[in-house]
Amino acid sequence: MVESAVLERSAEKKVEPAPKSASSSRNPNPKTIRVIGVPLDLGQSRRGVDMGPSAVRVAGLESRLEAEGHIVEDAGNVAVPIPEQKKEGHASAKYLKEITSTCAKLGELVLKTLEVGKVPLILGGDHSLAAGTVAGVAEFYRRQNQKIGLIWIDAHSDLNTPETSPSGNVHGMPLAAIMGLGPPDLANIFNFSPKVAPENCVIVGVRDVDAAEKENIRKVGIEFFTMRDIDERGMRTVIEEALRMAGRGTAGYHVSLDMDWIDPEDAPGVGTPVRGGATYREAHLAMEIIADHGRMTSFEIVEVNPVIDEHNQTADLAVELAMSAFGKKIL
Repeated sequence: MVESAVLERSAEKKVEPAPKSASSSRNPNPKTIRVIGVPLDLGQSRRGVDMGPSAVRVAGLESRLEAEGHIVEDAGNVAVPIPEQKKEGHASAKYLKEITSTCAKLGELVLKTLEVGKVPLILGGDHSLAAGTVAGVAEFYRRQNQKIGLIWIDAHSDLNTPETSPSGNVHGMPLAAIMGLGPPDLANIFNFSPKVAPENCVIVGVRDVDAAEKENIRKVGIEFFTMRDIDERGMRTVIEEALRMAGRGTAGYHVSLDMDWIDPEDAPGVGTPVRGGATYREAHLAMEIIADHGRMTSFEIVEVNPVIDEHNQTADLAVELAMSAFGKKIL
């Protein structure tokens, strides 16, 4: 239904093309973007993040991207069970079965989106959904004998496993799954693992890491830049180096943006806020540089929680950052 509707809309535009606006003329590389919502809150204990996709849509994501010259189609939401419908399961990895099933469905949607030449833009939901997004992107390029990079922009490294997690919340495990550390079912979506080579996986802006996660970073060999690196070297240097690392020998890179990377003063509506994050302008600069390089394969924004937000401030910032990542410029 979605595909046919979009095809009809595209056909109409071909018959009677809209005049080129000043804003679209500034964008030399308009894209066809497919928005996929994933109202997943099974991966963490603080409720409300399941409403994140709606909050970002209400903040005008589609219309604001279209004003920049992109074609945007909204594919709706992946069906996700709510905690009241399911049993928690093992305390070391709560709701793992349901999260894995959701990620598998998301992976298929992302794969199909790339197969028809569209750019997936995923709205979360908690960060455990990234295991599905990255699986779909990696599978698409694996079928072409190519590999991808990953830019993980987050206050946390999300490299816990069921054996090391202090909480059992799976939103602290998706990068571990992507890197093949486990949990096994989540790690083996599309029956291969790891999804990204360690030398092409870069964590940017991390500032809250568990002891076991530090060991996993060293063991796997993931590249990383802490907030201290950003403080000392500046956002431009850090993000340029991160993009070079993620881009070495790859078809491009997926960008996974957790809104708790930004300081809570600018992004209060997140489940696990940590003081000392990126500033408003640092966050925009990172997205603008990503857009300048032009190698982003796909993009996701996670952990927007409107229940604890202030006047939808965090969702509005999420839209602004998405626009910068897709090429909006000041002039």
